[in-house]
Amino acid sequence: MYDRMSRKTEEAGLRALREGLLADASGRVLEIGGGTGANLPHYADDLESLVLTEPEPPMLRRLQRKAREEAPLAKVLRAPAEDLPFEDDSFDTVVSTLVLCGVDDQARALREARRVLRPGGRLLFLEHVRADDPDLARYQDRINWLNRLMVDCDCNRPTLASIEAEGFTVSRLERTTMPEAPKFVRPLIVGAAVS
Repeated sequence: MYDRMSRKTEEAGLRALREGLLADASGRVLEIGGGTGANLPHYADDLESLVLTEPEPPMLRRLQRKAREEAPLAKVLRAPAEDLPFEDDSFDTVVSTLVLCGVDDQARALREARRVLRPGGRLLFLEHVRADDPDLARYQDRINWLNRLMVDCDCNRPTLASIEAEGFTVSRLERTTMPEAPKFVRPLIVGAAVS
């Protein structure tokens, strides 16, 4: 259902945003919340390694299938972003796309990402966030219970502030909108942050 629901958004521009973001992934790469594998076609072939985590069993099965087809050397593991089974300083790049809105503990997930990144490693992110427009932000607050129920997502989180609060330095940021999406999930940030 997830892939069907997001098809229009992907085709209308989200896929291009993913591609642009992931062009900067290099070295040893960890993707948290790999979902059904929407990012897999956009990783370069010359990565040192690619590891994807996903906590939800139904999505994990789809991710494993897609990885076998599109990235056979990738390693896929079941793990939540808040409890990553890796040593400190294990990765050069951590990727989070539409994940930080759905984790149970956003601050802890970001601390884990920072922990597993080597010093100077980069967090690449594409996340929908709380709107800057106060009227839209209030609407997000009112509708969030339904969004949480339907797609397990808090669309009104101040994710950029959370990234900075957990010790990352934002090095690149684009504020944009998610194409072909309901207005309460449109505000989007795409960028990179250094650990």
